[in-house]
Amino acid sequence: MTTPIPLVSAFLSYLIDERHFSPYTARCYGADLRQHCDFLAAEFGIEVDQAVEAAAFDRLKGGATPDALDETLTRHIAAAGAEEIRVFLDYLAEQDYSAATMARKIATLRSFYKWAAKRELTPTNPMTLIRTPRQAKRLPKAITVEQIEQLLSAPDDRETLGARDRAMLETLYSTGIRVSELVDLDLDDLDTNIEALRVRGKGKKERIVPLGSHALAAIRHYINTLANDERFAGAWSSDRENRPLFVNKHAKRLSSRSVRRKLDKYLSQVGLDPGISPHTLRHSFATHLLDNGADLRSVQELLGHQSLSTTQAYTHLTTQRLRTAYQQAHPRAEAS
Repeated sequence: MTTPIPLVSAFLSYLIDERHFSPYTARCYGADLRQHCDFLAAEFGIEVDQAVEAAAFDRLKGGATPDALDETLTRHIAAAGAEEIRVFLDYLAEQDYSAATMARKIATLRSFYKWAAKRELTPTNPMTLIRTPRQAKRLPKAITVEQIEQLLSAPDDRETLGARDRAMLETLYSTGIRVSELVDLDLDDLDTNIEALRVRGKGKKERIVPLGSHALAAIRHYINTLANDERFAGAWSSDRENRPLFVNKHAKRLSSRSVRRKLDKYLSQVGLDPGISPHTLRHSFATHLLDNGADLRSVQELLGHQSLSTTQAYTHLTTQRLRTAYQQAHPRAEAS
């Protein structure tokens, strides 16, 4: 469906303006809700007209109940009960979505109807009667220190973009920040005096993360190379405020997608698993810290996790490694 539905658009604006979701996350919610809208439109034979839908939404905001509205998609979205939701979920199940994707779509509907009910745009919240299916827990993936060293040595830092890539990869592994946080960094977020970065995480929450000496040296080398490269220096230096730390070949802020492309390039170059992602470096950061004795609370703060239970997933990896080492080394670990 390409026609915007004002009720859905209002929810997406709420996610960005009030909940401070990233545009990417809001688009994912929007895609899930559009699928729900498409299903309802087909189910009830609705021809969507934006002006008509806008009028229906205005009446909802004015206090009208869904039953009082004309036959519109807005009416059926607002009037949906648990039974309609279950029919939609049965339809999704027939599409062979993974358990994780199903859980995400349910989470989107849960968030949407909670928002709508709170603003009295729906008479009830149908999602209170819908259970999210259990998912098998997937342990985060991590790579070895040796593999990290291979990857970090791949970029040629004798030229500007290679120096950028080296600094970028060093920063991801040194700090464990998300790739979205990496590309959001400004030059002013770097504090060389305390050897740390100011990072804006989910919900615009700021935290200070320390930089290792290797990452700091790589960033300093990159900034010096960038400032002395006439292809970049003028454009990069002209905007004194909000200067991005990591820039593309046009001296503009690097995108998350570009980071992934660069990582893919270096993975191929050194022969590492192409399935490794920027998030794998985050997982590796946490796992290696815990392997070497860091306490869980400190790792939680460094990662910017709101809940300690999220960080605890990494302890399973370290426990598995301890068990393997024990099985291999202890004379009475295995039955004879």
